Amino acid sequence: MAFNEVASVETVVREIAGALLRLGRAHEIVIVDDGSSDGTGAVADRLAAEVLSTRVIHHQDNGGLGAVYRTGLHDARCDLLTFFPADGQFPASIIEQFAPLMASHDLVLGYLPNRDSSLVAKGLSVIERVLYRALFGPLPKFQGILMIRRSLVARFALRSTGRGWGVIMELILRVVRGGHRVRSVPTEMRRRMSGQSKVNNLRTIWANTRQMLTLRSYL
Repeated sequence: MAFNEVASVETVVREIAGALLRLGRAHEIVIVDDGSSDGTGAVADRLAAEVLSTRVIHHQDNGGLGAVYRTGLHDARCDLLTFFPADGQFPASIIEQFAPLMASHDLVLGYLPNRDSSLVAKGLSVIERVLYRALFGPLPKFQGILMIRRSLVARFALRSTGRGWGVIMELILRVVRGGHRVRSVPTEMRRRMSGQSKVNNLRTIWANTRQMLTLRSYL
């Protein structure tokens, strides 16, 4: 998931490629360039030519996390699906941690037991979790990375639109309420390799709040 991450996208893609090769199973890497203006798209195109089983999807305009998630959910081809941000905050070793668990689960969710972030980011995360619990009831722990069966994604007609990550929360809710096998596990989070967060801002907060309320109307 890449928006103006020219300084880190190559390192992240190559790290993910290494993890996938160690797994020794068929795979692909899809770089979703979300309307970047800093050269991220050009680097992604070069990586598609250099890194095995890598392709690029370019968004003409920046659509936010929601647009990137929807593209990935729609265009992925392999049996298991996961998303990684191009800022390098999540180590690719999470793929190797999650993949064996998928033998007995339909959805694996990562959470951060020791999140090293600003007080503002921590506060926003707590508020969001409280709101989701109030609106939808108990939910499994989730912060960051997930892995899901693509065949399961295909069962749901996801309705969430907009810039925020409401589509992922809708997917998790539908999986949980459908009685599927879900597990939450602790994961690591690193500092960004470069740049600034694209999600800890009023625009994204407002988008997520609106999606949350909309989601409540039909779930």
